[in-house]
Amino acid sequence: MMSDPVKLAIIYYSSTGTVDAMARHAATMAEKAGAEVRLRHVEELAPDDVVATQDEWVEHRKAVADEPTAVPDDVVWADAVLFGTPTRFGNVASQLKQFIDTLGPQWGEGKLADKTYAGFTAAKTMHGGHESTLLALYNTIHHFGGIVVPPGYTDDIKFEEGNPYGVSQVDQGDSDEPLTDTASEALTHLVNRLVTITGKLNS
Repeated sequence: MMSDPVKLAIIYYSSTGTVDAMARHAATMAEKAGAEVRLRHVEELAPDDVVATQDEWVEHRKAVADEPTAVPDDVVWADAVLFGTPTRFGNVASQLKQFIDTLGPQWGEGKLADKTYAGFTAAKTMHGGHESTLLALYNTIHHFGGIVVPPGYTDDIKFEEGNPYGVSQVDQGDSDEPLTDTASEALTHLVNRLVTITGKLNS
């Protein structure tokens, strides 16, 4: 008998589009791996006058304006959750953190436990807080009673990309390709690993 597909929620915040591109690539790869996917960005909290200071930020908000935003049920529904966030001073962006902080009722009912979780991030520079951002994110997962599924060095691409805690990408600036080949491959590996391990746990 075939098992039900893994239900994966990809919940992320992106200001100028790099993390958005990572999330969309992850969603595509997860569907190829047989998962049922919900791709959801979280609501913007920054004031309009702050957003208006960066053209890329304005354009990205317009691009996702009609797409669904994350709600707590997306996490409850999922077997696995993949969180994405840019680094903010080595920490999780407040927009994603605010969403996570609304999950208290679900946490109190035990609805966030025993799921698998992983994360990805992006920063402007090579040492811009990638690893500390993911470690800070995972502090919350421990409180959930969740199962963190890090990529470690379980594929050759990780020795090139270099982040055992999740996947990280250096912002490509004005490049037409927001993701490097390395980041794309590392995301594919992480998603496949998350879906595979979750499927084993489900069965």
